[in-house]
Amino acid sequence: MKKPRLHLAFSFFSFDCMGSKSILVIIFCCLVPGCNQVRKVTDIITQPTARELYERNFQRDSLLFTSWKNDFELSLLDSLEVPLPYVETGYFYTKSTVARSYNLELQRGEILKIKILTDTLDKKFFINLFEEDESSNAILANDKGERSLSYEVEKNGIYKLVVQPEIYGTTSFQLELYTEPSFAFPVLGKSNKAILSFWGATRDGGRRSHEGIDVFAERGTPVLAVTSGRVSSVANKGLGGKQVWQRTGVLGLSLYYAHLDSILVKTGERLKLGDTLGLVGNTGNARTTAPHLHFGIYEGYRGAIDPLPFVKMRERPDSTELKSSPNEKWAIISASRANLRQGPHTAYKKIGEVALQDSLQVLGLSGNWVHIKFKKQRAFVDQSLLSIGQSISK
Repeated sequence: MKKPRLHLAFSFFSFDCMGSKSILVIIFCCLVPGCNQVRKVTDIITQPTARELYERNFQRDSLLFTSWKNDFELSLLDSLEVPLPYVETGYFYTKSTVARSYNLELQRGEILKIKILTDTLDKKFFINLFEEDESSNAILANDKGERSLSYEVEKNGIYKLVVQPEIYGTTSFQLELYTEPSFAFPVLGKSNKAILSFWGATRDGGRRSHEGIDVFAERGTPVLAVTSGRVSSVANKGLGGKQVWQRTGVLGLSLYYAHLDSILVKTGERLKLGDTLGLVGNTGNARTTAPHLHFGIYEGYRGAIDPLPFVKMRERPDSTELKSSPNEKWAIISASRANLRQGPHTAYKKIGEVALQDSLQVLGLSGNWVHIKFKKQRAFVDQSLLSIGQSISK
């Protein structure tokens, strides 16, 4: 008679011991075959993603599951690039294993927004974000049923986003990708157009470079706290003239507001997002220039960092409703030849070529460009060069 396997599970309890938290570990056994107690406890600790939970539903030797897994791995090798904001509409087909991947150039200070709209809520899809050359571990993944994700970018670089539907999912979709600044704009009533001097511009005949941005506005325009924090100091000295320094946290950033006409806060004062801390002026070394705010960001020993991504206003898609999506799975090339592009514009690199009557799998539509799969290659093709829905069967 076959003996039941022994399963060990661990329960964790925390308690206070003289003001500090301790953890008591209790080990117990489950003698019932198929006991899932170990997995449940492990899940509490490891917090598996929606993708990892979904994969448990399939036999590892299933051909369809293997194809689904392989296509995900293949998508990690893609080099397709998309500009932000980006919107793609398309269709997820039953038993389709195709994953869609996108390379995004992001900067520290931006918040990446990922949103998927579908015509049904009972279909699963899986979102994973990776840093460039770090495809072994996702830095962001959605939980079960999660359709909107945010990621605060911590360093400049190229990031890869992979979106893949469940194997049996059939639904229209609309993918929206855009960024938002992590801080608010620092001058009341002004926008990006008021920024007339940027990070790195030469100063003093090339002896130094500009460590911030200049936002021009009428004298006396309110200068606003771009985020909550504490006033670490105020002064009227040096190049910055009347200036306010704000800390975003104990180990946070130092925000520098300079050339103020007047200061309206005191050292140690707590600021909330949008509080007025001073008025635009041209004090300090800005006496010969028009009134403006010099805004800078400093990070401990690293010194100044480019503040523009933290405050630059961005366009975002209109996501009030799901737009019409192409529901044809195939298309054929109607021109004598067509270039395969790395991104949805002629400015992107040519990565291949297809000929008249070649059949392409349609993955999505973005403006006048079609996201396609040709054999094992993903690319973008100008919509005017193909006929959607007039394909041959594969």
